[in-house]
Amino acid sequence: MDAAQDRQRVVVTGAFGALGAAVVAAARQAGWRVAALDRADDRGPLAGGAGTGEAGPASDPGVLRIGGVDLGDEQAARAAFDRAAAHFGGLDALVHLAGGFRWETVEGGSLDSWDALYATNLRSAVSAARTALPHLRRGGAGGRIVFVGAAAAARATAGMGAYTASKAGVARLTEALADELKDAGITVNAVLPSVLDTPANRVAMPDADPARWVAPPQLADVILFLLSDRAQAVTGALLPVVGRV
Repeated sequence: MDAAQDRQRVVVTGAFGALGAAVVAAARQAGWRVAALDRADDRGPLAGGAGTGEAGPASDPGVLRIGGVDLGDEQAARAAFDRAAAHFGGLDALVHLAGGFRWETVEGGSLDSWDALYATNLRSAVSAARTALPHLRRGGAGGRIVFVGAAAAARATAGMGAYTASKAGVARLTEALADELKDAGITVNAVLPSVLDTPANRVAMPDADPARWVAPPQLADVILFLLSDRAQAVTGALLPVVGRV
């Protein structure tokens, strides 16, 4: 393995979902070794041993699956990231996909939803970045962090208050952390998708046209660009990926 390949080691959070599976597949195709983290134990597209902490499918030793990780708990996050770094001999990038969604109005909803979406969408991103940074710094200049925000965070509509507020926080986190790390040579960017074409969204919106949405592999391609050397000059960017919505 050459020096460039040796630096291609990425943690993907929220890796057992539809987008996570697409990002893991794209990263492997590009030659990255992937630590696939998720709060779930061993279900989803990467199932079949996920959560055991064993190196990925027997046919792909380049994937390490670690389930049952609560990123809101910094101790648990640190243990998972340390395990990934030990397995691959270091870490070079973080792709933070973990997040959640709830639709409810301010008047008819609950304060608990605001707390839950803050924890799921923003606190988890801060925790993952804080946990990854010591490993990325050890790798020197060239580290990468990519968050998944939301295009909808630019302007909230009815029922989207808690969700868009938490995702707006991800955008501000991206900008602040990019400025903080610019002299370290570590880039920090966020992709802002519209509606992702996932089985759950098709069930939730049966009358919509999914051909207008963003397919997970399409978003994965953009994320992989931000991880690449070609994106070395890009940091602090909030990149809309909205399909035809």
